[in-house]
Amino acid sequence: MAYKLLIEKRSLKFLEKLKSNKKQYVQIVDKIFTLLTNPYPSDAKKIKGRKETFLRVNVGEFRIVYRVEEKPREIQIIVIGKRNDDEIYKQFRRL
Repeated sequence: MAYKLLIEKRSLKFLEKLKSNKKQYVQIVDKIFTLLTNPYPSDAKKIKGRKETFLRVNVGEFRIVYRVEEKPREIQIIVIGKRNDDEIYKQFRRL
């Protein structure tokens, strides 16, 4: 059974800005939908230093930070950003 998808407002704004680059937009959206059926892909890594478990996956030059809830079955997309930019982790730490 697939998971329910929750996307934070900041992630939706990032995706809206990225719509002008269709290739990158499709790559990220495709990865998000893949997470709904397999929330723990082999390329997912845990983010250390947090009480709760957060995971990250890379999609081309972008990174998706997310959390998986087993009950109820939900995936929450926390932050999406450039992979080689520390801004994504600055946003994540502000949570």
